[in-house]
Amino acid sequence: MSFQTPITVKEAVENIDQKRYLLPAIQREVVWGVEQIERLFDSLLRDYPIGSFLFWHVERKNAGNFQFYEFMREYHERDNSHNPKANVSGKDDVTGILDGQQRLTSLYLGLKGSYAYKELRKRWDNPHAFPKRRLYLNLVAPANKDKGDMNYDFAFLTDEEAKESQKDAFWFRVGDILDIKSPSGVNKFLIQNKLMNRPEGQAEFANETLFKLWSVVHEARVINYFLEKDESLDKVLNIFIRVNSGGTILSYSDLLLSIATAQWKKLDAREEITAFVDELNAIGSGFNFDKDFILKSCLVLGDFNEIAFKVDNFNKSNMLKIENEWDDITSALRHAVTLISSFGYNRDRLTSNNAVIPIAYYLLKKGIPKNYVEASKFREDREVVRLWLILSLVKRVFGGVPDTVLRPIREILRKQNGAFPVDEIKDKFKGTTKSLQVTEDDIENLLLSWYGQGYTFSTLSLLYPTLDYRNKFHMDHIHARSLFTRAKLSKRGIPENAIESYMESADGLPNLQLLEGIPNQEKSDSEFENWLKKTCASKTARADFCAKHFIPDCELSLENFQEFFTERKSLLKQKLADIFQVKLQPAQLKLKGPPDDE
Repeated sequence: MSFQTPITVKEAVENIDQKRYLLPAIQREVVWGVEQIERLFDSLLRDYPIGSFLFWHVERKNAGNFQFYEFMREYHERDNSHNPKANVSGKDDVTGILDGQQRLTSLYLGLKGSYAYKELRKRWDNPHAFPKRRLYLNLVAPANKDKGDMNYDFAFLTDEEAKESQKDAFWFRVGDILDIKSPSGVNKFLIQNKLMNRPEGQAEFANETLFKLWSVVHEARVINYFLEKDESLDKVLNIFIRVNSGGTILSYSDLLLSIATAQWKKLDAREEITAFVDELNAIGSGFNFDKDFILKSCLVLGDFNEIAFKVDNFNKSNMLKIENEWDDITSALRHAVTLISSFGYNRDRLTSNNAVIPIAYYLLKKGIPKNYVEASKFREDREVVRLWLILSLVKRVFGGVPDTVLRPIREILRKQNGAFPVDEIKDKFKGTTKSLQVTEDDIENLLLSWYGQGYTFSTLSLLYPTLDYRNKFHMDHIHARSLFTRAKLSKRGIPENAIESYMESADGLPNLQLLEGIPNQEKSDSEFENWLKKTCASKTARADFCAKHFIPDCELSLENFQEFFTERKSLLKQKLADIFQVKLQPAQLKLKGPPDDE
């Protein structure tokens, strides 16, 4: 390994652009957030060191022996977050990046690429939620206090945002500095855009800032790097681990993926795992699994004694065992995720991804029965799995260190030949901090959940065991959420001292129900009392609806919402106590019938 003559940012970006710099398969697929990228450029303009880099020289004739990937060029949080595979059949030698991937990717995205991340309060499946942004620099004012200790005001903006006229801003697209070939070009830009006609302070800042940006990109040799020429994969892997395993720079799951990629013989581990993550996340309404989940699942489903992410356990024989069992592991996980999707779960409702792993292990040991998710003969078995999943989620047993739960559950499942062993698992954890026993206090806590909280769906799904979650259904506010504004409540004559309570309770679980999609759309913002009379015209229909949705026998107008909320909470508490076989303390709990027709 030898230290080389430093190069400029422009040279580094051009090498990436021309695919001279590539990423070995052992590298992680991670892209810095926009704030980290902005901070890197701020450091460059302030002459702060950005660290040294470690490059790996591979001769062209040997490049085909290794797998390389290209740098990320147009990052899209949803649609383009994976590095494309590189073609190394060209005429040039290859330079692999062993240390410095994130910094070089950030330099490229800031100067030549784009960055599309999801805007707040917009849905994941909305294509307009991910506008393309490029890195801009405000030439006429420094960063404000909101950006912490940053001196220069860098920001990822859409081109439309950058064009908006602002008194204290002139947004310069950072990548345009590559087209300015000389210092005279900087002067020309300042004059043509009338920046020197601005107030003296702004003009001076613009002049200094743009010249500094040009200099740090075109002239300053800030890319200091070492070059490793040994093409032994074992040595390169050891260097990579040594460089990247300090602190939290490289997670153990990243390291496992790196080793698997280097040691799998038939399959490309990185390609297989990243593609499988995308496949799982596309099931049903979508999930949020990641490589950590897949790799942890490999350790559990592969029946390794040690399932923690420790480097010493990721030896060659273990990696080859995972490769040989990859098809079985992925099939079990695929069926498990499809199953929980049929239970109504998705990325927002599944509060612990690790809860899926025991289900996948159970299916693997059963031989993954054909049509398990749909076949009627497995209905009772699926219901047991569903109840265990809900119980484990609402009791939050996978919080903290999941290995302390996964390992003993696996031991129980390994010996099991029949149905999912819920009772055995309960007995195993009885009296521990991971207990699955439900108490009256637990039920009270469940009833305190609210709309939008992941645990709320799990609780409601216990109350609606017959709902076909494969069909579209909604979590509905019984009394429409739109009615709970201060102005509307005041207009309805709700006392001022009760309005705050109304608004706080509107999203509470006692005001929520699971309703099929079409009825919910028809209900919309209707008054519940009026909608119920219209939808359930007969006394029998109304009685059936009220029984199914635990509607209390009380006046159902908005003015009586507080009594309705209290009464329905009592009904839900009694139902949950019945489900969990919890004996409640003496209370005035009486299951009332539906309201009579008027």
